Amino acid sequence: MAEQDKDTSAPAEGKSQAPGVLQTVDRALLVLLTFTEQRPEWGVSELARHHGWDKAVVQRLLTTLTTRAFLICDDHTRRYRPGPALSRLARVSEHSGVLSSLARPVLARLLRETGESIVLNVPHGGSYRCEAAVDGTGPVRYTAIIGAVMPGHAGASGHTLFAYHPEREIRQMFGPTGLTRFNDRTITDLDALLTCYARVRADGHCISHGEYDEAVTAVSAPVFQGDGVPASLTVIGPSHRVDRVTDSLVTLVRAGAAEITAALGG
Repeated sequence: MAEQDKDTSAPAEGKSQAPGVLQTVDRALLVLLTFTEQRPEWGVSELARHHGWDKAVVQRLLTTLTTRAFLICDDHTRRYRPGPALSRLARVSEHSGVLSSLARPVLARLLRETGESIVLNVPHGGSYRCEAAVDGTGPVRYTAIIGAVMPGHAGASGHTLFAYHPEREIRQMFGPTGLTRFNDRTITDLDALLTCYARVRADGHCISHGEYDEAVTAVSAPVFQGDGVPASLTVIGPSHRVDRVTDSLVTLVRAGAAEITAALGG
């Protein structure tokens, strides 16, 4: 009987199995990572085709994950969705400071390379919150406050965080209450904001010039985890300095965001 449950098929995703990695556990984790905001539901056959695995293997994986509440199964459609155990782990991760710990070496390096303030922001409803930051070294610099909450529609940090959300969610977040104007550069039209988001997705970064604070320019890039964006990495400083070097800052910020993305398993 033990031999019937033994998984002897090829390693997942066509990759060679790393030493010490338990293949069945690796596959179960790959199953969980297949669920995204864009695709929150999967059936057994769909998952089997997606990964190129035997359907019986996928069924056993899904049954095991459902037993431990990592997934839930709709009794009528027989389709699977993320379960409460994942939500609990997400809350633990958020409160444990894992993200800021992974990002701190990148923030420190960018500070040395640019001399400007470096900020890691995370979504906070229709706003964003400063998760980690280091202040610039010059006598005139932008100072970020850990835990401070900023308006999601004003500035590069928010644009890179929300650009990858479905349009329906954007309209729900920003449509009903309207977009507050902080100065003449603030985007206050929802369609203009959606156009800005399309440009962010095309470019892979965002540059904003005083949309919230008229005196600063910000260069931001998204940090990815799966298909989501849990954070944005931003260089921000006085416009008279940052505006002269935005091209080089884009390169540095995108590389830093990619490093954090890799650390998150992206």
